[in-house]
Amino acid sequence: MCSVFDDGAVCAVVCDGMGGAGFGSLASSIAVAEIHGRIERGYRRDFSPMSMKNLLVTSVSAANTIVYNKARTESEKMGMGTTCVAVIVRGSTAYIASVGDSRAYHLSDGGVRQVTVDHTYVEMLYEQGKINKQELQTHKMRHYITKAVGVEENIEVDSFEVDIGVGDEILLCSDGLSNYCNDEMLFDELHGKARSQEEGDRLIKQLIDYVNSQGGKDNITLAMICNNERK
Repeated sequence: MCSVFDDGAVCAVVCDGMGGAGFGSLASSIAVAEIHGRIERGYRRDFSPMSMKNLLVTSVSAANTIVYNKARTESEKMGMGTTCVAVIVRGSTAYIASVGDSRAYHLSDGGVRQVTVDHTYVEMLYEQGKINKQELQTHKMRHYITKAVGVEENIEVDSFEVDIGVGDEILLCSDGLSNYCNDEMLFDELHGKARSQEEGDRLIKQLIDYVNSQGGKDNITLAMICNNERK
């Protein structure tokens, strides 16, 4: 879900649900609506960087409370949750918040950088030096998420601040995309090519078609914000 504010700032939110019997979809729809709505209502053009961070973090935390309480009061929904990555891009800065393994990437002439850190069991093992980078993609527990919106009563939200140049892109995506597209593919397929909304939509459709052709079975959600003011 995306919005453009009257000062030219842009926000986007991507959520990817987890939980059986369709409850993951419910969790993600609740979260994305709550987060996006709070950002839209709370954003001010004169916000400081700290205020931008606080807006994102409190919006995700509020969504966590709503999803968690719904699962607690309706027993069949217990355990449902969702990953989340949200961004506000204002001028030359992107403010990002994340929970789970949905990702934010920064694409520039220098290449692709994953901004967010996956909240997964294998990422924890990698940070502890127990597995190498190659094993991140093949480990049998690579899909095990250690943190998600709505699973625990309280949640710690990661936040990031990224300087973006003219011609750069910020990409948000669920793991349905990142599990099948490496950094080089994202760079080759996306960077510097979207000069209009129509071109951006076409590039995104091409990526989704590619993942499906490679046997992708997971839901794919993504949003791309391009800084194409002048170049």
